[in-house]
Amino acid sequence: MKKLVYLLIACAFCLNSYSQMRWNSVYQAYINQYKDLAIQEMLRYNIPASITLAQGLFESGAGRSELSVKGNNHFGIKCHGWSGRTLYHDDDERGECFRAYDNALESFEDHSKFLSRQQRYARLFQLDRRDYKGWARGLKACGYATNPRYADRLIEIIQLYRLYLYDEATSYDKFMAHHSAVDQPAAKGQTLHPISIYNKNYSIRVRPGDTFKSIGKEIGISYKKIAKYNERDKDDVLTVGEIIYLKKKQKHAEKIYKRRPHVVKAGESMYSIAQFYGIRLKSLYKMNHLSPDHELRVGEELRVY
Repeated sequence: MKKLVYLLIACAFCLNSYSQMRWNSVYQAYINQYKDLAIQEMLRYNIPASITLAQGLFESGAGRSELSVKGNNHFGIKCHGWSGRTLYHDDDERGECFRAYDNALESFEDHSKFLSRQQRYARLFQLDRRDYKGWARGLKACGYATNPRYADRLIEIIQLYRLYLYDEATSYDKFMAHHSAVDQPAAKGQTLHPISIYNKNYSIRVRPGDTFKSIGKEIGISYKKIAKYNERDKDDVLTVGEIIYLKKKQKHAEKIYKRRPHVVKAGESMYSIAQFYGIRLKSLYKMNHLSPDHELRVGEELRVY
């Protein structure tokens, strides 16, 4: 009877600990932003991408912690043996010294080197790259963190967001790996713009206060080029919610629209339609044998492929 009671208590504890973990859009945005960088590091250093992402999420609060915002420190690595920039922050003790970086790329790279070059973590690299549970428990056993539930928390995050799928990766998106990591810190109270992939291009959604110049600074691309890619003037005022592409647009929409014309809706323009499908305005006119002075009608059908 006692064994049954202990078992029920243990199960209740497990259910309670997992119930505290809920899917979070901020966490998912962080994953979308840095998954390719984590895969890049995995292929270079053989550290599971799931572990890198889970540690980054947990240690930095999905990029919102003081260490992350002020010092681009995503992994809570302290100053031991460090000669670079520093940041002081209360942790286990008051005013502890932490490493500071110019961007997220430096933080992710230093995390990889920190684990791969220290003897105390050597046994982790004998594990299968897909053994995220072994890595999580090994990190705790090797002294990476003082939190007694550190391994459990990493495992919960990996399972909830299915980060283990990235451990199977053999390639990654180099554009995303670079531009998601060398961007400037986001404005206070905001996360970085999530970058989407559509019609062989990369795009973001405009937020309040955005300009071509501010977007260019964050992403690390000339704002004049971004304006040109979107067939706009560099000084144009941007509308909240509109799509901005980061590379030159395609001549046609995705193949699924080959036999599916676009039906014009109220308030649409040739430009807004071209942006929606990620195609050049000039190409949209050409495909439909229309001149730039053509006036759209609601219900009119347009070829987009």
